[in-house]
Amino acid sequence: MQLPLQITIRDLDQSDALETHIRDRAQKLDECFEHIVSCRVVIEMPHKHQHQGRQYTVRIDLGVPGKEIVVNHDHAEDVYVALRDAFDAATRQLEDYGRILHGNVKTHYRPV
Repeated sequence: MQLPLQITIRDLDQSDALETHIRDRAQKLDECFEHIVSCRVVIEMPHKHQHQGRQYTVRIDLGVPGKEIVVNHDHAEDVYVALRDAFDAATRQLEDYGRILHGNVKTHYRPV
């Protein structure tokens, strides 16, 4: 990544293990698509439901040349599961964007 990773954790206790996990996953994104300009990860626990347990929201904003990729993942009871799912979705979107950039996507022609 050309810019540093920005991590924001809201309504949760700061954890070195959590930040290390995020940095590792962000590094894997950089290996998947090496032209990432910026990466912002926001983790929050917006609602504190007594009956449903803890619900986490993860948002990943990736700046790539010509586009911004945004991933939102809501409502996982484990913060690491929410992070895994969000980073997996980000990886898929980066791979799709890479295929588009390299022209490896079929285009459908409409009849005139």
